[in-house]
Amino acid sequence: MSHDDRKRAVGKVVSVAADRFVVEMHAGTDNFTVVGFDDVHYVARLGSFLMIPAQSEYVVAEVVGLRERDFTSNSRTEGELDKAGSAKFLDLVPVGMLPRQGGGKFRFGVSVFPSLYADALYALDSELDRIFETDAAVVPAVGQGGGPCAPADATRLRVLGIGQSVIFEDYAVKVRLDDFFGGHVAVLGNTGSGKSCTIAAILQALFEKPDEHHARGATFVVFDVNCEYREALEPLAAEGSIGVDRVVLDGTVDGFRLPHWFLDLSEWELLLQASERTQVPILRMALGLSTMFSQAGAADLNGVKNHILAKCITQIMRDDSSSPSKHDRILGILQRFQTQQINPKIVQKFIRIDFGKMVDVQGLDAFLVGENGFVIDDLRLPDYENIPFDFGELGDAIDLAILYEEAHGNRQIRDYCSQMVTRFKSLEERREYAFLRHEVKTAAGPGESQLDFLARILGLAPHSDGLTKARQIVIVDMNVVEDEVVELVSAVLARMVFRLLRQADPRNRFPVHLLLEEAHRYVASTPSRYAIDAAKVFERIAKEGRKYGMFLLVASQRPSELSKTVLSQCSNFVVHRIQNPDDLSQIRQMTPFISDAVLKRLPSLPKQHALVFGTSVNLPTTFRVRDANPRPWSDDTKIVDLWFHEEGRRADIRLGPPRPEPSPAFDDEIEC
Repeated sequence: MSHDDRKRAVGKVVSVAADRFVVEMHAGTDNFTVVGFDDVHYVARLGSFLMIPAQSEYVVAEVVGLRERDFTSNSRTEGELDKAGSAKFLDLVPVGMLPRQGGGKFRFGVSVFPSLYADALYALDSELDRIFETDAAVVPAVGQGGGPCAPADATRLRVLGIGQSVIFEDYAVKVRLDDFFGGHVAVLGNTGSGKSCTIAAILQALFEKPDEHHARGATFVVFDVNCEYREALEPLAAEGSIGVDRVVLDGTVDGFRLPHWFLDLSEWELLLQASERTQVPILRMALGLSTMFSQAGAADLNGVKNHILAKCITQIMRDDSSSPSKHDRILGILQRFQTQQINPKIVQKFIRIDFGKMVDVQGLDAFLVGENGFVIDDLRLPDYENIPFDFGELGDAIDLAILYEEAHGNRQIRDYCSQMVTRFKSLEERREYAFLRHEVKTAAGPGESQLDFLARILGLAPHSDGLTKARQIVIVDMNVVEDEVVELVSAVLARMVFRLLRQADPRNRFPVHLLLEEAHRYVASTPSRYAIDAAKVFERIAKEGRKYGMFLLVASQRPSELSKTVLSQCSNFVVHRIQNPDDLSQIRQMTPFISDAVLKRLPSLPKQHALVFGTSVNLPTTFRVRDANPRPWSDDTKIVDLWFHEEGRRADIRLGPPRPEPSPAFDDEIEC
């Protein structure tokens, strides 16, 4: 051991186990402090580190306990203790290895254990720098494709400061950007512990970089269910380097809108709760017909409709009901689904009632299915495509699909589909689903609206022959709507973005981060009681999103209610105060590499303090989160200020909040 190492020895290792060391401190270390040759070191502070030489490396050990034992207690009366003559002990947990010479990097895990009576040394500042990798926070930037950048002296962040260590004074806690934002992140903690402020502070630190280059390539889509982030994030756009947009989903046609034809087949099935055996085939047929009906001038449109009408009318003619009844049913169908070739005026001459009978049954049969009839052999009904169609047309298409199935002899299909029809009619009438119902005549244009929509959600704008980033943060404010709508919108948007990134070329070159605020409300561990189960979509993104550059930033106050799949795929955690035993148990199960000593700190963490661990930091670290300025709209209620006041003061509340104005950047989309 070098002379310098001997000068900073604070004690000897007196017990070595695979998971715990015991160090007996040298005499004279009152109050568990050591006056070193460079400073005063508080070596016995919980969470601090000691360095133990082992061959050519140091074993880095964390202090998890401190105690005192009096060797002369046998000769003293009970209650008396000679502080000067007592022995002081530190309980340590080994955490990693650090090369003794050069600039070697810290590595997690211990491969060589110290010998008995090895010296325990306090950590130098230079060693802490290597352990936490706090150097080189800013590095030179490079241009596109690895070429020169403009300006030539531009820089980029390698690590991001998120707060100050509570163990090591004047040490900034930093995370490696590639590791932190290159995986899924969970921000957990009880209500009021500071989750929203932590997220806002991290984003502010990222986007408030003072010099070029700024993080213009970042894309954060914020699912804000409590209207918290507008106050904290919109000011980032003040200088013009970063774009922030906010759209408000309030369920009406005046707010943010999601065209119903963006839903895929599985989402329609869930939304209408269609049963697999009977209702799903009808729904799929109806969606295909709706797609076809919306295409004005489609060559096969009338052909398919004529075929369906011919089959339906023929089936009516073959049943056992009376001729007047058949007459009325046929006219009822034609009044809704007539074409130029088959309509009430033409068919009436065949089915006119004369003395209780139809005048020309054989003529009607020849007209519909004869040699020049309308039945098409081996007809393949159209598939559903995400092409604009009027919402009301789907109801007509469902009726037509049921009629077509009845024409093939399934007389009970209408009863089987009655619940699905009722649910669709409810969607047509419910105010909170007005954001979903559209008419084609107000759409921006078939074929390109979905890509247009996604480009705006992702902050992209047309530029010469390509796209450029116009906004780095898009806040989808869903504070007004219920969880049912939140689940639908979040699931559809996430699925659309994920599908877009999966089909992108080149792959994994456009990272997108979805911030899921209050994620336990719609990414739950138990199946949703609503139609759309958003957890399924986010679970797939959690498992596969990294390959395509799609990441989740999950914020929740109830880890035990979160999807276990989503939580288990998070590679970084920022955990605030958590006191519920179920939530603590969930974190312990999801993070087996974290010691009990670390987890025991969680119930007593003060507000604005958190524990960070994962792939972006070398060691679990307790820190004070940097201040968010401005703060999210989530301050604690000032009970004393609001309760005790003079008589007659006007209540500071407005019942029936004014309708928020739509974002200008989404004006076109609001109209579609």
